[in-house]
This record gives sequence, C-alpha cells and structure tokens, in this order.
Amino acid sequence: MTRTLDALLKEPGILVVPGAHDPLSARIAVRAGAAAVYMTGFGVAGAGFGVPDIGLVNAEQMIERVRVIAGSIAPVPLIADGDNGHGGPLNVARLVRAYEQAGAQCIQLEDQVSPKRCGHMEGKEVIALAEAAAKIRAAAEARSSKAFKIMARTDARATHDLDEALRRGEAFLKAGADILFIEAPRSEEELTKVASTFKGTPLLANLVEDGKTPMLSPKALEEMGYKIALYPISALLAASAALERAYAKLLGGKAAEHERVTFSQYNDIVGLPDFLATAKRFDTR
Repeated sequence: MTRTLDALLKEPGILVVPGAHDPLSARIAVRAGAAAVYMTGFGVAGAGFGVPDIGLVNAEQMIERVRVIAGSIAPVPLIADGDNGHGGPLNVARLVRAYEQAGAQCIQLEDQVSPKRCGHMEGKEVIALAEAAAKIRAAAEARSSKAFKIMARTDARATHDLDEALRRGEAFLKAGADILFIEAPRSEEELTKVASTFKGTPLLANLVEDGKTPMLSPKALEEMGYKIALYPISALLAASAALERAYAKLLGGKAAEHERVTFSQYNDIVGLPDFLATAKRFDTR
C-alpha cells in the first residue's frame, strides 16, 4: 500500500530515497521499490536542459518538471528540489503553492545566494541567517496543508563551519521546517554531531558519489539518528555512463566500461568548466 510522505516520516526505520531527473527515471525507481522519490535539481538541469546546476533553470521550468514527475508516479510521494526559492519570501511562497498544486509532497529549500550551485561544488555562498529563516517561515505559512512538508537545507558548512550550519538548522526549525538537511558534513564525526544536535527531528543525509560526505550505509545512518538517506544522482551518473556506452556502440566509438561517470566527468559533460569561465569574465567583484 502506498503511504504519504507524512505517514512514512512517522514510521520506524530509515527511508531510502533515490533521485530522479525525469518521469522515466522516477517510474523506474518506483518499479524498483522506492516508497518516495526525490526530484533532483542537479539532474533536471543536466538531463532536462543540458546545463550544469548553477541556477540556470527558472522557477516556471522547475514547476513544470514537478508536475510531470509527480504525475508519473502518483500516489507515490515526490520530494522536489526548490533550490533557493528563486527569489525572496514572496517568491518562495509562490513556489511552495505551485509545487503543492503540482503534486509534490515536500519542497526542499536552501540558503544559497542567487545564482546557486550544487551542494557539492566549490564556490558556494549563503544569504544572511535572518533572510534564510524568513524564507522558511514564508514557505511554512504558504502551504495549504501541513501534510506538505518543508525541508530546510543549509550550505553553511561549506561557507562558514559546522557550528554555523547547526545554528541555521535551529533557526529553520523555529521558522516552521519539518525536515532538516545539513548539507555536506565532511566526516562520520560531523554526521554524528548533526544527529545528536537534532534528536527527534527528521534528518536527511545527502549521499553524493565523489562528494564531500562519507558514503555510509542506510543502516549506519539510521543508527546515528537519520530518517532519510538520499541518493540524489546515483541513477543519473549510471544513466550517463550507459548512454556513453550505447552511443559509442552505435557510432563505432569506444566508451569506458565503467558503471557510472564520476561527479567531475558529469559536470564536464554538461559544460560546467565553460560556464564558469564565461561567468568569471563578467564577474565585477
């Protein structure tokens, strides 16, 4: 029987959530047994628009992706990446209402500046804590039902330190967040500190291949106190390698026989170095 995300969060045990970048990958995840699916903004940018995850996909495009992915797997819950809300509190409120109406059961919102970057890239920046908390408060007030969850993410571990990330987590919970996402802890000790700080709060661990966080097992994360083990781009990296092999075979080329591309190789495929070089030319700071 399919359960809502609200119900899944109340059940014992850890929830393993795979990332999907389009309706096909989402449907395959459900066929494989996923109780919930995550719409990855990183994957939507690359697979949907052929660009890296550096804030190039707008709110309307993301809303449309939520609608088609949520519709393809309904009633299985979709957790959808809302990036940094695409603006201030009013933009966040509008995005929350649109995601809820489009069929998602949770929106993830982060505290990065615009344009944002993938959480495991270098060069991130975050907005002021008060501004970030105001966005979470706006999100919580905008939803029509508390069954629609607000997942608050902070990238402050990379820009400041873990203590600042924990401070922001506390502020986000006070502002109305239901699920907390401390991005990119760099060791088992840091993961443990996050879990001990927020006992009783649904916590998400973001597990990115070649990323900054140790790739612990769901069982180990559950024992620490995490509720969600998120694998946002595992399928995307594997699918990219499969496409390389298929096209090489069709066109008489030679592709490496690897199970997945690396995080760096994927970013090369979508042109990240060229985009960053162009952005640097126009940087006036």
